[in-house]
Amino acid sequence: MTTSGLNGVTAGSSAISTVGQADVGLTYRGYSITDLAAKSTFEEVAYLLIYGKLPSQRELGAYKKKLSGLRSLPEGVKTLLEALPSSTHPMDVLRTGTSLLGTLETEGESGRTAASVGDRLTASFGSMLAYWYRFHLRNERIETESDEDTVAGHFLSLMSGKPADPLKRDALDTTLVLYAEHEFNASTFTARVIISTLSDTYSAIVGAIGALRGPLHGGANEAAMKLVSSFDSPKDAEKSLLHMLKARRLVMGFGHRVYKNGDPRSPIVKELARQLSEAAGNTSYYDISERIEEMMMREKGMFPNLDFYAATAYHMCGIPTAMFTPVFVIARTSGWIAHVIEQRANNKLIRPLSDYTGPEARPYVSVGDRG
Repeated sequence: MTTSGLNGVTAGSSAISTVGQADVGLTYRGYSITDLAAKSTFEEVAYLLIYGKLPSQRELGAYKKKLSGLRSLPEGVKTLLEALPSSTHPMDVLRTGTSLLGTLETEGESGRTAASVGDRLTASFGSMLAYWYRFHLRNERIETESDEDTVAGHFLSLMSGKPADPLKRDALDTTLVLYAEHEFNASTFTARVIISTLSDTYSAIVGAIGALRGPLHGGANEAAMKLVSSFDSPKDAEKSLLHMLKARRLVMGFGHRVYKNGDPRSPIVKELARQLSEAAGNTSYYDISERIEEMMMREKGMFPNLDFYAATAYHMCGIPTAMFTPVFVIARTSGWIAHVIEQRANNKLIRPLSDYTGPEARPYVSVGDRG
C-alpha cells in the first residue's frame, strides 16, 4: 500500500517515546510529558533520552558539570562563524558548525561515542549561535563560557551578555523539555536513515538539522511569530484571519499529523507565554494569539500545536525570531542522539520501495534519428 508522505505507515519500533497513543499520549521512556515539564529539567530529560534513565542527584550534578565543560568552541569553529555572512540563517550556522566540529573532534577518536557527541553538541550549540550572532550584530568576539549551570540559562546569558532572568530561563528550560523528542518525525527519521548506512553521528545530526530547516517541520514557530506580529490587535487578527481562511491560506502552528484532539504540549507552553507576557506588562501578542486560537477552533476545528504559543514565549524571552528553530535544535539533539544509539543497537539499512509512475518500457532511439 502506498501512502503520501508515509502517513500512517509504521517504519520501525522504538522504546524512546510514545506519541498520540490512546490513554498514553506523549511520553519519554514511559514518563508523561506533563510530569516532565512540571517537575524535571532539560538536563534530566537529555540524560533520560541519551542514557536511558533519569539521573540520580549525583549523576545530574555530574552531568550538568560535564555539559558546562563542553561549551567552549575550537578556534577553527570561531573562525568559521566569523566567516559566515551576517545574512546566514541560524539553522545554516548550526548545520555548518556541526559539520566542521565533526572533522575537528571525530567520532571514534579519543573515546568519542554517539552519546558524547550528543553531549558536546547539546552543550555547544548555544555557544555557536551566540558567538555568530554577537560577532555579526555587535562585532564582538565573546567568550563562550558562562556562570549559568543550565543549557537554557547559558544560551540566554550569552545572547544578552547579562545573567539570565530566572523566569525566562525556567520558561525556556521547560520548552526544551517539550521539544526534546517526538518519535519518528521527519528530522529524527532522517537521522535514523543516515545512521542505518553506518555513517557517523555528526552526519546524522547535519541531516536532521537539514530536515528541521524546512517550514513544514521546524519553521512553524518562526511563521507563527510572523503571523502574530503582523496584526495590531485581536480584532484586526480576527478580521484578517477570516480573509486568510477564505483564500485557503495555510495558518502555521495549527493541526498536527498525529494529534487529532490537541497537542498535549500546547497548554503547557501557552501558560508559559501568558506568564512571560504578564511579567513583562505586555500581553498584546498573547491576546492576539488567543484570538487566533479561538478563530481556528471556531472556523476550522483545529487545535494549536506546540509551535504556536512557543512563538510568543520565545519572543518574550528576548530570542530573535530567526533563532526559534535553532533553539528547537538545541532541545531535539538529545532525542536525535537517542535514536542514533537505538538504530545502531539493532541496525538494518532503511531502504523503502517506491511505486513507479513513469513511462512504459520503450526503445532507445539514436540521437540522429530523433528528428
